[in-house]
Amino acid sequence: MRIRTLPEPDYLPALERDLTASLPGSIPNPLGHPPRILLLYGSLRQRSYSRLVVEESARLLRLFGAEPRIYDPGDLPLPDQVNGDNHPAVQELRELALWSEGQVWCSPERHGQITGVMKTQIDHLPLNMGGIRPTQGRTLAVMQVSGGSQSFNAVNTLRLLGRWMRMFTIPNQSSVPKAFQEFGDDGRMRPSPLYERVVDVMEELVRFTLLLRPHTNALTDRYSERREAASPGIDSKTDLSAIAVRQQSR
Repeated sequence: MRIRTLPEPDYLPALERDLTASLPGSIPNPLGHPPRILLLYGSLRQRSYSRLVVEESARLLRLFGAEPRIYDPGDLPLPDQVNGDNHPAVQELRELALWSEGQVWCSPERHGQITGVMKTQIDHLPLNMGGIRPTQGRTLAVMQVSGGSQSFNAVNTLRLLGRWMRMFTIPNQSSVPKAFQEFGDDGRMRPSPLYERVVDVMEELVRFTLLLRPHTNALTDRYSERREAASPGIDSKTDLSAIAVRQQSR
């Protein structure tokens, strides 16, 4: 399994919990289970600040009633490196994307852009996989870390990619400048307005996921896909896109 174990999952020393108590019950949960959130980060360094931000985010998501899973891209091959994408790391990433109802993408900014590690993960998520779309209709929160002054190049690129992947990218976002100053030796984010923004983003992601997920089929229903599912020569009993259209119409 490439799901990272979250250290100290319920320890939130920088958070004033009494100010977050109303969130889990403020919006009814029509899903019948905790919102499922996949978190991706964009650095393989031993002390990866994008991973540390993602871990802080996962702890907050747990507090807000969601089920987070952090994907470890340590052995993920480059796109097209393995014939037919037949690699267990690719398959697990796609399975997690299908499992998810919302996602968090956090990348370092390198040379004014997202990292290759971040882009590789996104490139392994196809728009259409046998009629099943592993990202369409999911909510998305975008974040970045920087070694220098505050910038928004990476989050802007992640927003563009989220739109391309047919995801609902929430309005709020987080950019952590001089990330090396924002974390203690224990890897935990220090109390600051930057930490508070991470809390804001996770609160908003949970809210948007609860509000939008029950209506995903209606919001993503497309004429072109209905026409494709009904095209002659396609076996409507076995084609996944045709099955999906039938399920949406029930």
